[in-house]
Amino acid sequence: MGELLERVKCPGDLQEFSAQELEQLAQEIREQLIETIAVTGGHLAPNLGVVELTLAMHLVFSTPQDKIVWDVGHQSYVHKLLTGRLERFCTLRQHNGIAGFPKRSESIHDTINTGHSSTSISAALGLAFARDLQNQKGAVITVIGDGALTGGVALEALNHAGNVKTDMIVVLNDNEKSIADNVGALSTYLTRMRTDPRYFRSKEDVEETLRRIPTIGPQVLKVLERVKEGLKHIVVPGLLFEELGYAYLGPIDGHNLEELRSVMQRARKIRGPVLIHVLTKKGKGYGPAEANPSAFHGVGPFDIATGKVHKTEGPKSYTQVFGETLMTLARQDEKIVAITAAMPDGTGLTPFAKAFPARFFDVGIAEQHAVTMASAMALEGLKPVTAIYSTFMQRAYDQVFHDVCLQKAPVVLAIDRGGVVGEDGETHHGLFDFAYLRHIPEIVVMAPKDENELQHMIYTAVEYPGPIAVRYPRGSGLGVPLDQKLERLPIGKAEVLRHGQDVALIAIGSMVAVAQEAAELLLQEGIQATVVNARFVKPLDEATLLNVAQKVGRIVTIEEHALAGGFGSAVLELLEDHGVACAVKRIGVPDEFVQHGASSILRKELGLTAQNVAREAQKLAGTTQKLVDSETAAVCYATPRKGNLAAVKIAFRGDKR
Repeated sequence: MGELLERVKCPGDLQEFSAQELEQLAQEIREQLIETIAVTGGHLAPNLGVVELTLAMHLVFSTPQDKIVWDVGHQSYVHKLLTGRLERFCTLRQHNGIAGFPKRSESIHDTINTGHSSTSISAALGLAFARDLQNQKGAVITVIGDGALTGGVALEALNHAGNVKTDMIVVLNDNEKSIADNVGALSTYLTRMRTDPRYFRSKEDVEETLRRIPTIGPQVLKVLERVKEGLKHIVVPGLLFEELGYAYLGPIDGHNLEELRSVMQRARKIRGPVLIHVLTKKGKGYGPAEANPSAFHGVGPFDIATGKVHKTEGPKSYTQVFGETLMTLARQDEKIVAITAAMPDGTGLTPFAKAFPARFFDVGIAEQHAVTMASAMALEGLKPVTAIYSTFMQRAYDQVFHDVCLQKAPVVLAIDRGGVVGEDGETHHGLFDFAYLRHIPEIVVMAPKDENELQHMIYTAVEYPGPIAVRYPRGSGLGVPLDQKLERLPIGKAEVLRHGQDVALIAIGSMVAVAQEAAELLLQEGIQATVVNARFVKPLDEATLLNVAQKVGRIVTIEEHALAGGFGSAVLELLEDHGVACAVKRIGVPDEFVQHGASSILRKELGLTAQNVAREAQKLAGTTQKLVDSETAAVCYATPRKGNLAAVKIAFRGDKR
């Protein structure tokens, strides 16, 4: 831990440092970032790139009276270090530790919770309006990357803020990268501004010429700022931001602390919206991250000396199987196209992009546009597969309804990161997709029990003549063998994996393996369980599920999804529709936002384990057997009573493992 960094208990402490000490502090911050993230994992490259920028903002502005809004928020680690969280920084992204994104409940200096992209200008404008209407004081500053500026909501807010002329500052952190390379006309525009030597050369030439003029030179230099503004109109193409109503300052070296500080002091005095264009280097100060910023955007634990990520050998990930399956299908069918929203690596589509560049489309951070574009492609005879994380697909809900399902467009929605995703926390868990999809007419929603079933589902989806979604989890598969021949699955057909007369475990997706393990635990206690791999959330296999309900009479549904409106709700609706009386216990995620932490810890807390499923099934079956929970070292005794319910007493042993 750095000597100077230890002295920073709040942002105000920065005022005590000399210019030389601030430079040393920036180095200490980078060392702290690298040392911590090498252990915890996290967003390294984005934070290394904003060290001086964050220092400058906290030197000029005084939070929490002045409000800083971080777009996405994955670049807020430096801000956390400067706002009293240094001692807890080692708990970054860990269970019950500090979050990897801004969080209001964590600090008064965190103005807005964030985690999704492109929302900051909207939030900042709202804060500015609230300040003005309540006659309050304070600046409002938003930090948005050039990648996030590709998002539609950012452009909407940019347009509105420029029109209403409210005092606010937009800091455009231009590092040429989001997670992947940026795309679009705006990115091209920024690149021209960033690299065009004419403006910078002309500025230097004019300054030198004026200095040489006897007597009047110094007086003329006083109006040099206006001259420079005029030069920009002559030599910089577009001046988009000034045309939108912003006072534009930049481009500025984002690693020159004194220049940043000076420009921000100037921006604070300007009335109306100001845009400060800052050029930074993603991964600044750590060679491996500078050389490969995409790999170090969000990285797992790694070796500092080599930059190599610590990886354990294991089965292929679901994402990898998806990408490889789509490649196989695309070689056979030239109508297949792939679409992603700024996540080619994360969705497993980078190999596809290299193999079929003309059939691959990265639309930037624009999920709504991606889905509508896919719909039009499908209506014209192509087979678009749109791969988007579950939490980000939420942003395209209206497009799924209006542009895909309403028109029965045969679009494949490949929904990655379904379920608990771990350390990124509540903004990134994919726990609501069943609910926001299954009530829309025409769509088919399915989830595989393992990676082998995933490849069959992708094949089924590509060949299906209507809207269809395949939802699969983050991380490694189960290690099952992959069939060489792909087969179409019958739409709406479940799979009965084992038969038993005491209780039925009906699971979907990642919870099928949990149900099978729970059935083995129950068998040890003499309880025979039927296990059903539902496969489909919509349409349900009505015949199979009704038959199981009538024969067994006791059902436990299991899903890695919110209970409200999820798979279990669909099963209950089915039973009610057909007047089938059956005892049902739903296991899933309760009505709350799930915090960050290792996925294994979170699943245990949520009861998404074989031990808890077996315990709940035992209660439902009304048995008196003893079931040992190997996870909590608890013994559960179930006493039967009417209605197939049970009173449960939990006796904890002295040892707490």
